[in-house]
Amino acid sequence: MTLNDTLQTSFRTVVSYRTRSLLIILAMALGVAAVVVLTALGDGARLYVIKQFSSIGTNLLVVLPGRAETSGAFLGAVLGQTPRDLTLKDAQLLGRLPQVKRYAPLNVGAAELSAANRLREVTVLGSTANLIPIRHMKLVQGSFLAQGSERNAQIVLGAKLANEFFPRSQAIGQRVRLGDNRFIVSGVLASQGESMGFNTDEIVIIPIDYAQTMFNTTSLFRILIEAKSHSEIESAKQAILATLRQSHEGENDSTVITQDAILATFDRILRALTLSVAGIAAISLIVAGVLVMNVMLVAVSQRTAEIGLLKAIGATSTDIRCLFLAEAVWLSLIGAILGFLLGQFGSLLLRLAYPQLPSWAPAWASIAGIIVALVTGILASMLPASKAAKLDAVQALGKK
Repeated sequence: MTLNDTLQTSFRTVVSYRTRSLLIILAMALGVAAVVVLTALGDGARLYVIKQFSSIGTNLLVVLPGRAETSGAFLGAVLGQTPRDLTLKDAQLLGRLPQVKRYAPLNVGAAELSAANRLREVTVLGSTANLIPIRHMKLVQGSFLAQGSERNAQIVLGAKLANEFFPRSQAIGQRVRLGDNRFIVSGVLASQGESMGFNTDEIVIIPIDYAQTMFNTTSLFRILIEAKSHSEIESAKQAILATLRQSHEGENDSTVITQDAILATFDRILRALTLSVAGIAAISLIVAGVLVMNVMLVAVSQRTAEIGLLKAIGATSTDIRCLFLAEAVWLSLIGAILGFLLGQFGSLLLRLAYPQLPSWAPAWASIAGIIVALVTGILASMLPASKAAKLDAVQALGKK
């Protein structure tokens, strides 16, 4: 039998056994679709996290009090002392480093905001004007500490807060009370929604001095640093650690986290997760392969007379084996293509249901799903094909 004869005969056989073929194609399609949809979901989550971290700033370093590394106890700990907190003096020292473009000390707390006969609790950020460009925030109205000293009682409102408290008038220039302090609204943030689980539309920003007085503290929650360039991030990190060590009497009691390190960690975790769910989904293709083998083993016993006739007119054992393998290729290929289309449709539904997730299936997942389906189908058909090829022509024709 020529290759063309084998393909045509095997295709006619696939079409003639509609129910059997439909079951195998459906099993293969569901397996491939599961791989495509789950990898689209995993890769979408990875891209979403990367986008979220990228939106918080560029060339960003975050300085935290306390050490993240494990080490031996230092003398202060033995004497019952705790590591030093970060202070405004520390922030000012870091701001003078040649690798640093700008810095923003940060305090975070909660207080009651009242104005225009309205009252609600809000998240309060205490910082300087540099927080706006470092965190890639935008002001749709006004400014923050652009004029005067940092002792000015200015406040910036999130977009939602400005709309809630001053729905019919301009918020700029209005007086509000935050806790026990009065402020003048100097700016309104552009609406940005959720960012790393933090809704910037429902925050207020006040000068760092007022925040420390309000929360009765002299320490800082964080210091945000923007390096001058991406290439200087690592040198900036080392310079920051050295400066704080010197300022804190030789103690390594601070931690610097770089944006790249966070992104790399999440990228590795989510890539591993995507591969894991793809592997789990691929198990369904193995199940489909078992179905192919079982159905084709039954088909051999049902088609013994047909196999005997083919051998009687000159078909060799190799021809019979190739015929069964070709049937498996047709079934697996049709199932894989249908599964790919179903997977793309499922990914589209994910994007419609969760617009924030860029749930596009990676090309490697679609290609891998199709290849695995083909290989699984072919391997599963080898035993039935071998059994069919070993049938004796005379005995096969004698069976009904």
